[in-house]
Amino acid sequence: MSTHEQDVLQALSAVIDPNTGKDFVSTRQLKNLQVDGNGDVSFDVELGYPARSQVAALRTALITAARGVPGVGNVSVNIASQVIAHAVQRGVQLMPQVKNIVAVASGKGGVGKSTTAANLALALAAEGARVGLLDADIYGPSMPIMMGVSGRPESLDGQNMEPLENHGVQVMSIGFLVDPDEAMIWRGPMASQALDQLLKQTNWKDLDYLIVDMPPGTGDIQLSLSQRVPITGAVIVTTPQDIALADARKGVAMFEKVGVPILGLVENMAVHVCTNCGHVEHIFGAEGGKRYAAEKGIDYLGALPLSLSIREQADSGRPSVIADPEGQAAISYKAIARQVAVKIAAKAKDFSAKFPSITISRET
Repeated sequence: MSTHEQDVLQALSAVIDPNTGKDFVSTRQLKNLQVDGNGDVSFDVELGYPARSQVAALRTALITAARGVPGVGNVSVNIASQVIAHAVQRGVQLMPQVKNIVAVASGKGGVGKSTTAANLALALAAEGARVGLLDADIYGPSMPIMMGVSGRPESLDGQNMEPLENHGVQVMSIGFLVDPDEAMIWRGPMASQALDQLLKQTNWKDLDYLIVDMPPGTGDIQLSLSQRVPITGAVIVTTPQDIALADARKGVAMFEKVGVPILGLVENMAVHVCTNCGHVEHIFGAEGGKRYAAEKGIDYLGALPLSLSIREQADSGRPSVIADPEGQAAISYKAIARQVAVKIAAKAKDFSAKFPSITISRET
């Protein structure tokens, strides 16, 4: 490596990735550095997470750093995101066409888990990822309404279903297959089997992330899902209220028992700001989720307010990230999504696909 290249590398190592707090040189994300005889510089930067909204600022910072080296002429930078499959629970096989599965869970119903899951999926898609959303709530599917999508999934081969799509996200839900007024009077094993089919008999198309909107609680369906489905990590949604936190603890304990890492906690309905007078009120208590996350050593991903607009947007089939992409709620959801993607990128890679499956047979 020439002295000039070393000078450029040293200058570039001063540029810090705002998402990871590390530079691109020591992490080997900076590749193919070339400095020609005229002093023109070119290199690639590979991110392990989607970051469409940040590419322009990153490119500017890198070009400015390289140009600060005496003798450097034109600087050409190519920044690309490459999301790979990461490790899951031991003994569980990855799914074809799905790199990473993220479970969005809560111990308690009514804490805004589905709204969080929908906005998380939409935020990842807005950053350039290929995203799917599985509505795993067999008894109370809400994604058809929230994602503004309806109709019956078609099957091209008579066995697998094509996901429906809206806002750039592939969606599957039991709500597409049953009458909206029909009660799902199914026992646990039947509901678990239906969920297994929704997950594995859907033709997901080359997904970087599949967000699974889990049903509330820690019963049959949740347990079988967390034991048999290759989950990269879970996001826990709670309100600050003690009753919600008591149930969130059970959800965390379930994932810990089956070896699914907790990516972080989202505190929903954290505060209410009166739309008329601006009065701030902690209806469900203040910062209970933040305290619990600190106590458990779980990353606190952020808080969202108890907001009329978030509810109205979700009910209208255009969640906040789509309805008001520059609004405060959308900015919060995008920040949470970015943290989730960055945390997944930092996890160990999955090497199971590299090894042949070994079967041991006993000779008689």
